[in-house]
Amino acid sequence: MKAIFVSLFCLLMSSSVFGQANELLFSRLQGLFTNKTEFYNVDGFEISSQKLDAEFSKKNILKTFKKFGIKEADLNAADSLLKINNWYVTKASEEVKGVLINSSYYFIESTDKKLIGVTFSAMNKSDKDFERSFVTLIKNNAVPNSVFNSLDLDSLNFAGRKIAVGEGCRYMGVNNVQCSSNGQMSWSVHKTQEDAAQTVNAHWKTILEQKGGKALSDTTVNVIFEGKETMAKKMIYGFKGVNSLLIKMDGAKTLTVYAVACPARNNFVSCVMSFWNTDNVNRNGLPRLLEKVMTLK
Repeated sequence: MKAIFVSLFCLLMSSSVFGQANELLFSRLQGLFTNKTEFYNVDGFEISSQKLDAEFSKKNILKTFKKFGIKEADLNAADSLLKINNWYVTKASEEVKGVLINSSYYFIESTDKKLIGVTFSAMNKSDKDFERSFVTLIKNNAVPNSVFNSLDLDSLNFAGRKIAVGEGCRYMGVNNVQCSSNGQMSWSVHKTQEDAAQTVNAHWKTILEQKGGKALSDTTVNVIFEGKETMAKKMIYGFKGVNSLLIKMDGAKTLTVYAVACPARNNFVSCVMSFWNTDNVNRNGLPRLLEKVMTLK
């Protein structure tokens, strides 16, 4: 009897811990649903999930997910810990020196024998345990509707705070908002400050090393971000060649970029913000969207 009680107690404790971990994950997770595909962002990971009305097979994977560039020879490994029929593919590419884009592709069989494709992408990191647990959430249809945002954007959830953005704003991706002539920002919510800083550094290096332009200045400045004093990276970026000609047709010459890794409520945020020199910059030195989250000192 005692052994049964201990086993039951351990099972209940395990379920409780698992449930708490999911609740913490959902507090950081944000999503969009468009074109029959779910898109997510959390901890610096960009994730997509698509369920198809097709049976689980290599043929259907290759036919339906051509955009991922996966060949039949790639479908040679499965994740045995998922306990379901699946194929698992990993790829890595160095977009710029020192920044590795790690991509994982899971093709799994749903409970109704259909094909689900789940992708993960992150810079300079990978996390197989996280990917496996998230795939399980997708399979069990356990991601709550509350994490999804409406594409009709009038307000956004910024790390747990609702922000009104007004007219002329649109999603460029999950946690990536652009407001016409009023700036753009993209962000991710993390468990740790270290992870947020790593994500910011990878984004910064990508901007510095990309072709078609150069940093005219690269400094750090004091700011107040989400009510906390911190340091922000600041760059004035100029364009050259064809990119310069295309941009100057619109009157723009430079792009000002800020990047911050900072605590926000119970989590940590990595955030990259930018605006053109032709945008509507207020007296405080920032356009409308950016001043919703940051103040220059």
